Amino acid sequence: MATATWRGSITFGLLSVPIRLYTAARSERMNLHQLHKVCNTRLKQPLYCPHCDRQVERSEVVKGYEYEPGQYVLVTEEEIKKITPRSGKTMEILAFVKQEQIDPIYFDSSYLVMPERDSQKAYALLHKTMEDTNRVGIATVTMHQREYTVFIRPRNHGLTLHTMYFANEIRKVAGYGESARNIKLKPQEIKLAEQLVETLSEDFHPQKYHDTFQQRLRELIEAKMKGKTITVEKEPARAPVIDMMEALKRSLANSAAQKKKPTRGRQAAGEREHRRAS
Repeated sequence: MATATWRGSITFGLLSVPIRLYTAARSERMNLHQLHKVCNTRLKQPLYCPHCDRQVERSEVVKGYEYEPGQYVLVTEEEIKKITPRSGKTMEILAFVKQEQIDPIYFDSSYLVMPERDSQKAYALLHKTMEDTNRVGIATVTMHQREYTVFIRPRNHGLTLHTMYFANEIRKVAGYGESARNIKLKPQEIKLAEQLVETLSEDFHPQKYHDTFQQRLRELIEAKMKGKTITVEKEPARAPVIDMMEALKRSLANSAAQKKKPTRGRQAAGEREHRRAS
């Protein structure tokens, strides 16, 4: 059974909704470990104290802030508990904003919000109200020794929470956005591009997308375990296209041709992998 990441209450006005948070998404990857080339032994990074010249147990570990090189202020768990703000147990909604006003770049980690046993009605009321008004709640919560600003939004008949990147954490790159603002485009180019977008438009089905590299890595490892090798079929070469209008026309023609193919043929082509075990 999944373990709750945080337990407490969502409050707005005088209404309190006891809830639990569960991690909503987690990356799934095959990790390659570092091995000693001579004996194929996995290399470890133990907790090692260079002053005492020995490995230490986790029970011997304390936390400290380095204010000068080699100089630390020690902080105990009890001291951390004392300074934890009210948001450590209560997630107070500070404002409701329109969902379309939030740029997705501010979304960080995602969590599923589950009601405690006796708070289903209050939870349902909050969800229904936010869904009907198309609003997202902004609140604060303290977990993992940090206070987060979070978004709470209705999704799939429940509430989902996203931690927020603060404005100073959003990176800026010199020149970003200048091309889209300053380059002049021909009406014919825009029309062809819009037609290409239309031919590629479809409903969003997240299960359709997957990590191709991880899939191929898994098949490579399985093949090597069986003493086989992987042969990768060459991708068809693309002829360079210098003229943008010509590129748009070719893309539109190719996309239209793909749309006309039978559904079964497209599914088979999508499932066919560009490699084979031999």
